[in-house]
Amino acid sequence: MREKYLSIPEAAELLGTTERFHRRLVAERRITFVKLGAHVRIAESALSAYIAANTVEPIRPRRSARRVA
Repeated sequence: MREKYLSIPEAAELLGTTERFHRRLVAERRITFVKLGAHVRIAESALSAYIAANTVEPIRPRRSARRVA
């Protein structure tokens, strides 16, 4: 299966964010991207890896130490 490469607007639409956010990720080198001349493309696998690396798992609530009398 071939890797799909997304433009900045396509990546933004896929994640429901702004294009500016993705441009900042690229400018700060916080995501893997491919530059083809003036065009920037982000692989879907790179987006998935970025999401996985920045996913925060919920904290389990502590059991109450309170005793019922």
